[in-house]
Amino acid sequence: MSLTNALQVLAGVGLFLFGIKLLSEALQSIAGERMRRLIGMLTRTPLRGVLVGAAVTVLIQSSSGVTVMTVSFVNAGLMTLSQAIGVIMGANIGTTVTAQIIAFKIKNIALPFLALGAFPAILGRNRRQKHFGNALMGFGLLFLGMQTMEGGMLFLRDRQDLFLALGHPLVGVLAGMLLTMLVQSSAATIGLTMAMASQGLLDITMALPIILGDNIGTTITAVLAAIGATRTAQQAAAAHVFFNVIGVCIFMLGMPLFKWLVVHSADDIVRQLANAHTIFNCCNTLLFLPFTQPFAGFIQRLLPSKAEAPVTGPLFLDPKLVAASPVAAVEAVKDEIMHMGRMVQSMSALVRQAYIRVDESMVQDFNEREHAVNAINRGISKYATEIWQRRVSPSISSILGKYVSVAGDLERIGDHLENLIESFNFKAENGVRFTPQADEEFWDMFKTVEDTLQNALEALDTENLQLADRVINQLEEEIDRKEQEYRANHIARLTRQECDPERGVIFADVLSNLERIGDHSHNIAYFARDIVVRHL
Repeated sequence: MSLTNALQVLAGVGLFLFGIKLLSEALQSIAGERMRRLIGMLTRTPLRGVLVGAAVTVLIQSSSGVTVMTVSFVNAGLMTLSQAIGVIMGANIGTTVTAQIIAFKIKNIALPFLALGAFPAILGRNRRQKHFGNALMGFGLLFLGMQTMEGGMLFLRDRQDLFLALGHPLVGVLAGMLLTMLVQSSAATIGLTMAMASQGLLDITMALPIILGDNIGTTITAVLAAIGATRTAQQAAAAHVFFNVIGVCIFMLGMPLFKWLVVHSADDIVRQLANAHTIFNCCNTLLFLPFTQPFAGFIQRLLPSKAEAPVTGPLFLDPKLVAASPVAAVEAVKDEIMHMGRMVQSMSALVRQAYIRVDESMVQDFNEREHAVNAINRGISKYATEIWQRRVSPSISSILGKYVSVAGDLERIGDHLENLIESFNFKAENGVRFTPQADEEFWDMFKTVEDTLQNALEALDTENLQLADRVINQLEEEIDRKEQEYRANHIARLTRQECDPERGVIFADVLSNLERIGDHSHNIAYFARDIVVRHL
């Protein structure tokens, strides 16, 4: 094998991988909002996970990317193990689409695809046109990579002795597994196998074990993603490994039937191999899907859960997601914001308790949560910057910007809650008491503020236009009206000398902080409304 041949094969693999990457990024940008909503559906039932997992894999052209998402979601507690298994099954089915595409006899139009894609990619008037051009170029590079690999292997036609070892099925499985682990792309390994088969270097008997080995090798991505993650995430990675390994064992035992199905599925060996990849993953899913819960139980017994350290900062901002799918990373930011929102609401509950009685442990608990909220806000800003550097689509970039703004509003709500608990602590230490009317006014306004924050967060989480409008057009105005009314009542009490100036300063400060919390909740609802309206 000459250096030129080796470089040609390596160049073909490189072009193939780069084509998949370019196509994946372009499709994600074109899909934009639809992609974001699909990813939001990944955490549903196992059956829906299969369907959505397959759809997302087709869009991002990477089962490894979807696997990283799945492990990340499980790590963050967004997805149960049984739900993750469903998504993994779907990802395995979705990745077979790539093999089916490259099995078409359209390699000769790789250059026209590149030519057609280059013009909009370079001269496009907007990002959508540029992304469309990149998608065409990525598609063309897939086939150019295939052509280059095949050309580099022509000299091997006279060296069939080099492939004698692959005549043993276990050696073929091992070869496919190791090569896929090396390049971390089952599509590239399958493409290489198809290129060799098209040159007559591999027959169907030698190629099928390699295809099966590819499916074991692709699980390395899940294993790497689970390193340093929670035990549940490690269980999800183990589920992926066992799912594919058990499936390969079953198909190796039934190899004569598997070979018969593949041979009779098409006349061309390249199409036969693409069909083999599809048949394996679809049948394996059908075999396992009815037993998802028992399989999850087996994995949990194999890797028992252990106590995890308490989380004091960001929970969902997995750096691996940014590389796997920037759109999925944006959804992780949303999940982190909801986590942040729940923490702020727990701080509000402590403020409610502090109005009645403040103790040192309560203040310490509040301060720990306030520091966590600040850390999450900083984490979201840093994470968002990393996503923006990936050049996401304008619609996704706009949504991400709003999420960052929401995080800032939540952090400032935490600051106002901190002001309130400090006021109540001062009130308790100095034996200050509000008048019965002031007490009644505080509880009335505080409840309205809590309802406003709850509605704003729910509007953002569910993208509910009605809830957002209720905050914007009703609750926020109600808070402003009550603040003005209760401040006037307060001034009247001071005038009548029903309360002393010290109590008066505290109560005025309380009203001001509550009103500011209402303003920030209004901002959150406004961002939620804008996300829904602009992306309908």
